[in-house]
Amino acid sequence: MSDEETTLLSRPAPTRAIVPTDDPRPAPAWLGPTLLVAIVLAALNLRPAITSLGALLEETREGLGMSGTVAGLLTSVPGLCFAVFGITAPRLSRRFGPAAVVCAGMAAIAAGLLIRPFATGTVGFLAASALSLAGIALTNVLLPVIVKRWFPDRVGTMTGLYSMALAIGTSIAAAATVPMTQALGGNWRAGLLIWAVLAVIAVVPWVPIARQTRRDRDRTPAGAPGEAARGLRVTRSRTAWALAGYFGLQATGAYVTMGWLPQIFRDAGVSAGTAGLLLAVTMVMGVPLAFVIPRLAGAVRNQGVIVAALGAFGLTGYAGLYLAPAGGAWAWALLLGISNCAFPLAITMIGLRARSAAGVVKLSAFAQSTGYLISLPGPLLIGVLYQHSGGWDLPLALMACLMVPQIAIGVLAGRDRTIEAECGMGD
Repeated sequence: MSDEETTLLSRPAPTRAIVPTDDPRPAPAWLGPTLLVAIVLAALNLRPAITSLGALLEETREGLGMSGTVAGLLTSVPGLCFAVFGITAPRLSRRFGPAAVVCAGMAAIAAGLLIRPFATGTVGFLAASALSLAGIALTNVLLPVIVKRWFPDRVGTMTGLYSMALAIGTSIAAAATVPMTQALGGNWRAGLLIWAVLAVIAVVPWVPIARQTRRDRDRTPAGAPGEAARGLRVTRSRTAWALAGYFGLQATGAYVTMGWLPQIFRDAGVSAGTAGLLLAVTMVMGVPLAFVIPRLAGAVRNQGVIVAALGAFGLTGYAGLYLAPAGGAWAWALLLGISNCAFPLAITMIGLRARSAAGVVKLSAFAQSTGYLISLPGPLLIGVLYQHSGGWDLPLALMACLMVPQIAIGVLAGRDRTIEAECGMGD
């Protein structure tokens, strides 16, 4: 396999103009800078709806009268929405254009965050959260499409910028939610509402972008990936299933961390503000490692060693939380942050395990949608175990146990092979 074939997610295209790859007409001068700002703002909004709630989960549970089981369901909703609404993104994109769908997604995020703090019951709160998460799911799937379409010569740079903005948004929401809530009088509803402001701001640049690109909504470029990959049945590939399993197990760990880690620390005697900062440390590890891990993974033929190393960090972090949650809190947060960088590794392996761009599209859709479905029971089960056991020993033991198959399946997914070869489509 050549270097060009193994760097599909980051290779630059030979063009210099900021124009859609399927449209020969030059784009307006304002489109490039506006897209840059819009992409960064969108990425900043892809996690605060989740991590801000994690920082205030105890107050939210008490305010709405949620049981531990229902709170566990709440932490499972992101995976469900990502799986369900993420599947619809390609079809919506073909009909309305990716920019228009992202604009609608950002509007959904803003609307959900505006409505959620005013919910008086659990059902309304879940519905508003689902609305925001649906918008996140659509945006999550289509932002890379927009990057590759309008910045074809700077895919690596823009992907790195997008990943960094996502990690920054995640970390700031985790660290700042509790202090800002306290500054606003300690009202958890106000603490959640403030993140709607950032989402509303993010909608603004997408409106003119969606209008400008609307003319292309019915166009399907010749040789589109969906056409080229029509004969490829991803479900016949063992590597595809391994990637789906690895993606699902790492997502389980990530959403348990975002939803429950502050509560674990608070139950161990750590203050609410410090617990939010600890979650921020865990999340901020994604900023530098989002650049390092994909580059390292692309430099080796087999990514199994990287999978095992990240898994070892996770096992150590869970063991530390089990034995001395408060005493080594900062170390455990750091170790789990490194372990949670299995996400950029999984995304990178998706690009490496397919020989063509068409294969990457199909493998990505299958691995992510199936993976998010796999991740659904984890956070809910953690909530059930926490409620019925009265502590974190059983939940943490479960998470440590899940890390073992994550490593094993990840090693299989990291083998040097392609889904095209496994499906009998040649080397």
